[in-house]
Amino acid sequence: MNDTRKKIVAGNWKMNLSLQEAQSLTAELIGMIQDEKHNACEVFLFPPFVYINTINKQIQDNPIQVGAQNCADQLSGAYTGEVSVSMLNSIGANAVLIGHSERRTYYHESNQTCATKINLAIQHNIIPFYCIGETLNERNANQQFEIIEKQLNDGIFHLSAEDFSKCVIAYEPVWAIGTGLTASPEQAQEMHAFIRSKIADKYSMEIAQKVSILYGGSCNDQNAKELFALTDVDGGLIGGASLKSRNFMNIINAI
Repeated sequence: MNDTRKKIVAGNWKMNLSLQEAQSLTAELIGMIQDEKHNACEVFLFPPFVYINTINKQIQDNPIQVGAQNCADQLSGAYTGEVSVSMLNSIGANAVLIGHSERRTYYHESNQTCATKINLAIQHNIIPFYCIGETLNERNANQQFEIIEKQLNDGIFHLSAEDFSKCVIAYEPVWAIGTGLTASPEQAQEMHAFIRSKIADKYSMEIAQKVSILYGGSCNDQNAKELFALTDVDGGLIGGASLKSRNFMNIINAI
């Protein structure tokens, strides 16, 4: 990895854990980070909406940041069940996942919807983690580069260079999420380098070299070290492996 870029390990808890389990997991992580004096990367936790306020209070004065797994594409109003970026900001969330493959697949979120959410997040000083990736059918049809380029063009490349520099990109091959499949190191590096080249084409090589691009497809404590050693992989967006403190800490230590 490039030492000039922020290294990030983020845990996406998805729709898991009771409040008590979430608090216990957070307490264990705080203890491990303190004991192992780990400061080589930034650590983000993305709990369900209803736990953000509690977890944010729990991590005070510890090197962990809290984000949300999603946000509304509207700022306020009659949108029952939705949660706005201003609400997230008010309870201490400083990051948000946008365009996660599960949101795209199950809730049919488009690149254009993601672009709107990214704009709102930046306006409220919340870091967008923009998730992009191809399905197995798309990869088998050799369309992965076309798909990724479109997700970049439609979802985030409308931003100014200044605003783009506030974002994090997470590449998550959809075929490797929750399946136990993982992109080979060669596949991961190839795609991360492609993403960085497109950023350089759109903005500049300087900006491309500064943006953090995370890998998010079934990364675990067995393969993290090999993935994180790749030139253009700057950390991971971790799903299931972030629900066990020791596993997640091992991934953090792999940076």
